[in-house]
Amino acid sequence: MPSISRPLRSVLYIPGSKPRALDKARGLPADAIIFDLEDAVIPDEKAVARATLAEALETGGYGSRMKIIRINGLDTEWGADDAKAARDMGADAILLPKVNSSADLDALAQIVGDVSLWAMMETPLGMLNAAEIAAHKQLQGMVMGTNDLAKDLQTRFRADRLPLMAGLGLCVLAGKAHGVALIDGVYNAFKDDDGLRVECEQGRDMGFDGKTLIHPAQLDVANAAFSPSDEEADLARRQIAAFEECEASGQGVAVVDGKIVENLHVATARETLAKLDAIAALNAE
Repeated sequence: MPSISRPLRSVLYIPGSKPRALDKARGLPADAIIFDLEDAVIPDEKAVARATLAEALETGGYGSRMKIIRINGLDTEWGADDAKAARDMGADAILLPKVNSSADLDALAQIVGDVSLWAMMETPLGMLNAAEIAAHKQLQGMVMGTNDLAKDLQTRFRADRLPLMAGLGLCVLAGKAHGVALIDGVYNAFKDDDGLRVECEQGRDMGFDGKTLIHPAQLDVANAAFSPSDEEADLARRQIAAFEECEASGQGVAVVDGKIVENLHVATARETLAKLDAIAALNAE
């Protein structure tokens, strides 16, 4: 299974129609930006938004942040034109909303060629088909659309997100099986740092790589939650050192804090330190 090498702790939605927001995003500590041509743009501004976004991306200045363009669905009057425009904007990926099956990704690929694709996972059918979607040859990421999913499930809001767990779990399994980046859904109360922190930690512990965000004020919480802690980094270094010492001496079994250290623990430890290095490189820009 391929590993997800670049940090994707914070994935911020930015309206593609707002020049001021597009400019501000250049200086924000987001690991990735979703430039939105869909929900964040009213129908009368769809065509203008394409041109505005194309100009912003041509100007550049977003550093090594991952640049993702969310287009309108291909079943809308704007989708095909969005796809054609996005294909030529030099972004890292194109995000298709409401993906129900791999056939939806095939339809987009016919328009954009071999560009990397991402899928919004926000419908019951999409959740049931998560495995085939994740297996698509051009798919690199899955983004949870928890608001739309909750609407379709006709569920009530719960802080523990229990009604959404079945769908989210299917996507995590599919994404991990195929080495696809996994980004959790948004937290709507952008002034509630404590609630955001709890939901970020829940998503992190489930296996998500990061969280989609609707406001820059949420960036620090998400970045912290999805970064290895000092304690995790220290444990990783000590596990690697103990294991390598046992290998070099050819004697005994590596033990750290009273627990046996095996190959799988060392692999996880190396991934932890590699993630820290990648975060440090991004922060150094």
